[in-house]
Amino acid sequence: MDVADIPGVPEWLPDHLRGEGIEELYPPQVAAVERGVTGGESLVASVPTASGKTLVAAMAMLASVERGGKALYIVPLRALASEKRAEFEEYEAYGVDVGVSTGNYESDGGWLADKDVIVATSEKVDSLVRNDAAWLDDLTCVVADEVHLVDDAERGPTLEVTLAKLRSLNPGLQTVALSATIGNAEELAAWLDADLVDSTWRPIELQKGVHYGDALHLEDGSQTRVPVRNNEDQTAAIVRDTLEDGGSSLVFVNSRRNAEAAARRLATTTADFLAPEERDRLAAVAADIRDVSDTDTSDDLADAVEKGAAFHHAGLARDHRSLVEDAFRERLLKVVSATPTLAAGVNTPSRRVVVRDWRRYDGSVGGMQPLSVLEVHQMMGRAGRPGLDPYGEALLVASSHDELDELFERYVWADPEPVRSKLAAEPALRTHILATVASGFARSRSGLLEFLEGTLYAIQTVERDQLAAVTDRVIDYLDTNGFLDREADGEGVELAATTLGHTVSRLYLDPMSAATILDGLEDAADREDPTALGLYHLVARTPDMYELYLRSGDREEYTMLAYEREEELLGAAPSEFEEAFEDWLSALKTARLLEDWASERDEDEITDTYGVGPGDIRGKVDTAQWLLGAAESLAAELGLGVGPAVREARIRVEHGVESELIDLAGVRGVGRKRARRLFEAGVETRADLREADKSVVLAALRGRAKTAETVLENAGHRDPSMADVDPDEDVSVADPDRAADGDEDQTTADDQSSLGEF
Repeated sequence: MDVADIPGVPEWLPDHLRGEGIEELYPPQVAAVERGVTGGESLVASVPTASGKTLVAAMAMLASVERGGKALYIVPLRALASEKRAEFEEYEAYGVDVGVSTGNYESDGGWLADKDVIVATSEKVDSLVRNDAAWLDDLTCVVADEVHLVDDAERGPTLEVTLAKLRSLNPGLQTVALSATIGNAEELAAWLDADLVDSTWRPIELQKGVHYGDALHLEDGSQTRVPVRNNEDQTAAIVRDTLEDGGSSLVFVNSRRNAEAAARRLATTTADFLAPEERDRLAAVAADIRDVSDTDTSDDLADAVEKGAAFHHAGLARDHRSLVEDAFRERLLKVVSATPTLAAGVNTPSRRVVVRDWRRYDGSVGGMQPLSVLEVHQMMGRAGRPGLDPYGEALLVASSHDELDELFERYVWADPEPVRSKLAAEPALRTHILATVASGFARSRSGLLEFLEGTLYAIQTVERDQLAAVTDRVIDYLDTNGFLDREADGEGVELAATTLGHTVSRLYLDPMSAATILDGLEDAADREDPTALGLYHLVARTPDMYELYLRSGDREEYTMLAYEREEELLGAAPSEFEEAFEDWLSALKTARLLEDWASERDEDEITDTYGVGPGDIRGKVDTAQWLLGAAESLAAELGLGVGPAVREARIRVEHGVESELIDLAGVRGVGRKRARRLFEAGVETRADLREADKSVVLAALRGRAKTAETVLENAGHRDPSMADVDPDEDVSVADPDRAADGDEDQTTADDQSSLGEF
């Protein structure tokens, strides 16, 4: 189908697509148009990576806007929201207003009311529903990207319930769900009352296979010689062979440590394939990486990047990941070793994909378990770059002939598993049942069960008694803890959220987190002055915070810390002999990390001490900041006099500073290290900075005139210009840190990431 023949879309779109090099639609896109996706019909598109799903979504949204409607694009990750924003902002040249919202769970996003296309994470959309965002009633089209992630135990229930609520709010809502190829796409389509495009078509041929011995064994029966030379391992041999053919490689491994180790090894392979110009450009990227954070992780990544290799995992800071992704897309980086975080929708295709590790540790079984077919196929789908590669190859690695046969049976020739709803788990229902009642979607037990009938879980479950039993247990919990009121009448059980329940739902808290925080705040109210450590430990004990793992030797260390600082810790402590004690200590370790950060300990020392990456620190800081903000709101609502102490702990962890720097660090562009230098130079508050001697400020900021001008301007200085200003020679700055000042104050929130293997 020629792009000029697409019905229902704005008249400018065909020319825009031609400007992007798109003259005709791909077959799955044609099928979507034929099924009415540009005419307002709901659709599930289950097609491989790089087969044009995003354009299907764009056509649906733009056609909806053309008819006077409003479109919402839901993504599972913040990183994907940024990527899609960059794509959709191209439409603003034609008068389409695009907005992106991923944070601040307490906001109703009122500023989005005037936007035509909105990009948001599923958690953010869920919070908008809870906060009664009026513009949600105006939605005419919703796109759910990576909808197969309803199978994910963490994110799946939120996506599932959010789609159910949006469809309940807007009975005529067009729903477009984009999915990887899965085993039960027709079931998703039935759930969403949608037509189905289920295709295996790809714009570039993808050959799957296994490397064993000195050969690639491909699914079509052919073999290609790829010998393992000298001290190479199989992965290095495949990467070298790919480079000799002018291609790039993605290598998927099962842990952060393995990703970093693989990048170091593979850098010795890629270094020999770099042109002088590429070396210069990679050196610049490496310098930017070092500027992101002052940590060994940052240095290790930069060292690998200079040689044309990189690693990618959730422990990296957001800017680390962006720099790696951009350099790989620009073909500067020749190989990236990654955990599966990179397979989750981020646009990073390559000539070859190597799935080196097909097992990963599963704590629920206490051992290594095989990855699912869907996960492996998602990784494999990154192979082949449209317009750049003549083909794509996705390879597993076998160490024996038996394993070669097993990998073909398990993955190469296998179909992806069906996705299954994870909504019936009590932690998920606890949160979503309260929100469903608080936001008015159900006002009785029967109404609640009726609402749940609109979920994927109901489609997939014939044993409805199980859902009712779990629901009743959750209602009991919410009633006991004061979040719901229930009242039996002649026809059933009426449900209403209490004032506290409404607040907990609006704050986007797990009710169990709220119960834990409330118990701790009531304990704190009986004390003179709750400490930062006590408050950090309180929020670290909630289900909404991923705790740090206890490593060998940690139990003894943190048990001693618990005794030493027992008076600071809030709420009842479990006995050392209880199973809950280890989780309690893990929370204490997490709290100690937060305390170290808020005590201005250097980031590299924190990463070394706790065995985490810079992205983990920022993830913990972001989560603690959110939970302490919620605690502040709960304290105010219940009239507990601990609000000021909670607020101070929150601001300290937000900026990573001691109490005396709170005011100064709040000036945009200052940050923790600059605040300390200014303070030591005698500039102690925002008011001081507003009236400060410019030569003193310039000296404290190490002679960086542009930085000094920006800081003074943000503080409201009457004349921030540094023209003809010299640093005050009497101001000495003794700070041997390695970080470049330009990015030292980055406390930008990263994805809330688990500190597990990924």
